[in-house]
Amino acid sequence: MFESADLDHRIDKEQWAREVPELRSALLAAQYELVKSARFPVILLIGGVDGAGKGETVNLLSEWMDPRHIQTNALRPLPEEPGDRPPMWPFWNALPPKGAIGIFAGSWYTVPLLARVYGDIGGAELTRRIQDIARFERMLTDEGALLLKFWFHLSKKEQKRRLETLAASKKTAWRVTDTDWRHFALYDRFRKISERVVQGTSTGEAPWIIVDGADARYRGLTVGRSILGALKKRLSHASPPAVVRAPPLIAPVDDVHVIGSLDLTKKLASEEDYEDQLAKQQGRLNLLSRHRKFAKISIVVAFEGCDAAGKGGAIRRVTRALDSRHYEVIPIAAPSDEEKARPYLWRFWRRIPARGRMAIFDRSWYGRVLVERVEGFCAEPDWMRAYSEINDFEEQLVKNDTLVVKFWLQVSPDEQLRRFQERERTPWKQFKITPDDWRNREKWDQYVAAVGDMVDRTSTAHAPWTLVEANDKYFARIKILKALADRIEERLE
Repeated sequence: MFESADLDHRIDKEQWAREVPELRSALLAAQYELVKSARFPVILLIGGVDGAGKGETVNLLSEWMDPRHIQTNALRPLPEEPGDRPPMWPFWNALPPKGAIGIFAGSWYTVPLLARVYGDIGGAELTRRIQDIARFERMLTDEGALLLKFWFHLSKKEQKRRLETLAASKKTAWRVTDTDWRHFALYDRFRKISERVVQGTSTGEAPWIIVDGADARYRGLTVGRSILGALKKRLSHASPPAVVRAPPLIAPVDDVHVIGSLDLTKKLASEEDYEDQLAKQQGRLNLLSRHRKFAKISIVVAFEGCDAAGKGGAIRRVTRALDSRHYEVIPIAAPSDEEKARPYLWRFWRRIPARGRMAIFDRSWYGRVLVERVEGFCAEPDWMRAYSEINDFEEQLVKNDTLVVKFWLQVSPDEQLRRFQERERTPWKQFKITPDDWRNREKWDQYVAAVGDMVDRTSTAHAPWTLVEANDKYFARIKILKALADRIEERLE
């Protein structure tokens, strides 16, 4: 794959002087059209061999275009040991919004590549990580991002010459580190593994562009032309019309939905019984949160359920058992303009808690396969692919010592109607009932079908759903507290 880059590619001064002014003007014009339209983000990955001009190229792009609309991310490689948050967390946080360009000098490829070169992971693990990266990049492009990946290559002879030249000058010697020489000593291994990574992740929607890094002028023109061509091609295509339609009701083969199998008549014997069990489970949860091992994990709790199913009341009973310094309740409403400008999982990734903390989501990332599906806020291909993207998201959390606990609270149509009417009659509860609640109720069967699909496709061994019979609020609260405590206790053993 790198053979063509081993050839000597040169651009003379005359060609450089002739082409650069026109290229800069065209790039700037395309960038401003991108900013004005704000239709999609542009993500540039700059990777490759040490000394091949990655940093110089990043600086050149900022010089040729308007740096106010460019986010440059020089993210350092993370150690192989798990950190406070999953390895992909910093990259998710750095994703540019629609209309902006994000440059990554150091990316999600850095750690797996170095880990394989140094023997910290085996070939099978590298293959798994390559597959993870391919799915992540497919998600970015499915969400509309223009993803351009540049791999800067140098022959072994050229890399040695480049490092020696830099090291010989007092002005540039600081740019050559012991790590650079250590990597050069492993050149053949780097090349072999890099070819495998590049081949495994060069896809139709996000191909690698191999650039000979030996000549600065050739390198600059190649990257500039590639960016300009890709930008003009994408900008020339009209945006596809928004699909605003609800998918048809999907009925299960046996006419039995998972929700229909719940016994909603379950209830506690008495209010006294509730108070006793409440005190017991809250005390248990409090002790678990002060366990010496609790500081080594993080917890994500997702509450979903029917309107008026009691999510808020259940969350309050959980938080009353915890130290307020160690948790955050995150209510999820319609996405803001900032959130709409990025992939839908972005706003959840950025709220992932550090170790020793708990994040409680009052509604969650499952909105994509529930309300957005039923109300037609996204196209069918978008919510269909969301199942696997959500499973990937949760799996990454679990692998980084995050406990993922998910609750679905279910009430019957009659009980929901009673609660709606009670809210309308009670002055201090009237804010809880909106016209949207009544509209959602008219689509009860469609939501039941969507919930059934959601549970079937996303209840995994590492992040199972707990279905909660919620006609009796007391029963629901105790079941939730006990289930949460059981999961934490199991994790801390």
